[in-house]
Amino acid sequence: MARPRKPLLSRDRIVEAAGALVDAEGLEAVSTRRLAAALGVSGPSLYNHFRTKDEILDAVADAVSARVDLSMFDGGQDWRGALHAWAHSYRDALSDHPNIVPVLARGPGRRPAGLRLADAVFGAMTAAGWPPAQATRIGALMRYFILGSAVGSFARGFVDDRAAYDPADYPHLGQAHLLAERQREVDEGAFETGLAALLDGLGLQYEALGAEDSG
Repeated sequence: MARPRKPLLSRDRIVEAAGALVDAEGLEAVSTRRLAAALGVSGPSLYNHFRTKDEILDAVADAVSARVDLSMFDGGQDWRGALHAWAHSYRDALSDHPNIVPVLARGPGRRPAGLRLADAVFGAMTAAGWPPAQATRIGALMRYFILGSAVGSFARGFVDDRAAYDPADYPHLGQAHLLAERQREVDEGAFETGLAALLDGLGLQYEALGAEDSG
């Protein structure tokens, strides 16, 4: 019997394997040797698709960006509702892949999905009447907030040992040992609280902008 043919090596296969490695072990785990072994190919064959490790990580980051829903910017919602829906979609995409966030934090560079994301946000804000400079700041502000929320869990930063938080040393942390078991409630609640505060503040600026235009 003929041997079964190995699947052809492709950019998509490399990105999928690299993404799995990043998710499991972090950015430093990605290497030509590790990827070649995972894909069952020789190391040099990867260079037919990517020149460097950074290019591979960029592609992994862009694959995550491509999962973010941008349909809310098509005109069906007002700017505030669109930002709210987009922020949740973006955070959901990142929550499954927190190890790639440092790459995304560098900015979109030349990554197509990242650039489409930036273009959609900026376009929606300017179409809603925000001045271009302020629209740029809004995009940056939202990205800082969303990426920061995905870096790690606040709740999981505390251990579930009551003895670790002696009232003599930490008089206000008597319930901190309960945070870890309520991780989802705490972290998602914090995200929604922060997002509402950001949008409320932007809403006040938008109202002031309208008053200035009327004047």
